[in-house]
Amino acid sequence: MGDKLHRVIATRENIFGVCCDCTELVAEACRRHDVGPTAGAALGRALAGAILLSALMKDGQNVSLRFEGNGPLRKIITEAGYDGWSRGYVAEPKVDLPLKNGNIDVCGGLGKAGLLTVTKDIGMKEKYQGTVQLYTSEIGEDIAFYLTESEQTPSAVSLGVRFEPDGTVSAAGGFIIQTLPPANEELIAELEKNIASLPPVTSQLLSGKAPDQILGEIFASIEHKSSGKTDLYYQCSCSRQKMASALMSLGKEEIEQVMAMENGVQVNCEFCRDSYTFDAKEIGELLSTDGQSVN
Repeated sequence: MGDKLHRVIATRENIFGVCCDCTELVAEACRRHDVGPTAGAALGRALAGAILLSALMKDGQNVSLRFEGNGPLRKIITEAGYDGWSRGYVAEPKVDLPLKNGNIDVCGGLGKAGLLTVTKDIGMKEKYQGTVQLYTSEIGEDIAFYLTESEQTPSAVSLGVRFEPDGTVSAAGGFIIQTLPPANEELIAELEKNIASLPPVTSQLLSGKAPDQILGEIFASIEHKSSGKTDLYYQCSCSRQKMASALMSLGKEEIEQVMAMENGVQVNCEFCRDSYTFDAKEIGELLSTDGQSVN
């Protein structure tokens, strides 16, 4: 069926919601980065969070989430665009902590002290950036805290990743529900009641529910309509030319030192793990042209 994102909006109130099933792309990310369950759950939640936030933007815009904590995972970076692409990585993919109360310990992996930085590219010269302290280090609650503190938009955020005993991803997704001022406290209470009555989003996905059906249950008591859907996919924007530019940023002296030890240089993309190898001849041409072109 493929990964999907759906949007709904209340017909009489400033209330809207987005929900995604990103199981396949999270599985792709976990495979590419060869993650352990703790790193995979954290990366998957952060990918779902970026996808949902990008869905609240406009066509051609994108968002980046940077989680930095004092835990063994150290750092998670995810990016997503309104048109459905996403990518991400975790600094220490092999981290795998013991279960905590029967659940994957994402909080322990990320660490309780740290920062979440959200960067939005809306097509202007300067990107919008907001930073908050990590709230619970569970990813979803940190995003909700950011939306309330930095954007003054109280939101309900739920993210989840389900792993099978063999380490495969069987479900991944989430939702964000937002209300814009003036707030209708009665309807907010109704939404909260509906959300509390539902099982975790991964359980709903595993039962066969699609994102629009999950939103339908959340908005069951509120008149609403669909406002669009988007296919989701894991895609990196790296290229040989970009990797050559990254290589040249090391400086001529450092590159020459590496060349003295190896016959060529291999550059790996952090987001997708694809490798680009530059032989001595190519590097010589890059150095002679100051990295302006790649053959």
